[in-house]
Amino acid sequence: MAQWDKEELELKSGHGWKSKPGKKIFVADRGAVRIEFPEDWIVIPDEDSIKFYNKQPPDDDTCLALSYMRLPPVDLSGLPLTEMLKVALDGDTRPVYARSEDHIIKRDDLELAWFEISFIDPAQQRDCRSRLCIGRGSFIQPLLTMEIWTDELDLYGPVWDDVLASLQLGVYIDDPTRGPIIH
Repeated sequence: MAQWDKEELELKSGHGWKSKPGKKIFVADRGAVRIEFPEDWIVIPDEDSIKFYNKQPPDDDTCLALSYMRLPPVDLSGLPLTEMLKVALDGDTRPVYARSEDHIIKRDDLELAWFEISFIDPAQQRDCRSRLCIGRGSFIQPLLTMEIWTDELDLYGPVWDDVLASLQLGVYIDDPTRGPIIH
């Protein structure tokens, strides 16, 4: 099992942390990965990821999982993220009946590719969507997944959009009690 350390620090007066209303900030590894997520969600480290639940499991309705790895300092632009997603889907054993088109997001600081698959959850016999996103920037490669019941897409789909929009990679923080220094 992976070792996770959670540390709660008192923020200094005038700190630079800012999030949208109703959101909290999650920072991994002093800024290797940063996202905003709903402030009332539960954060639980897992063996290979950090999971964000809308309610305390097992009463949750949706789960966002985040993991990342450091990349070597080489040019990986010849390895398309969409191809990596297709390889990941090849190993999926769920009864997938549909897959969305690839969604590509390119920003100055990172690139993301994601898609959504549809399947009937065997345990609950309920229509489900699974979103899978892989990214690259600042020699960090995040992997994000989110499971959403189809009848709750309007409720939780915007959370996915907000997480992807807030994602920052490789913006390291020297002093987490001060936050990012804005010039």
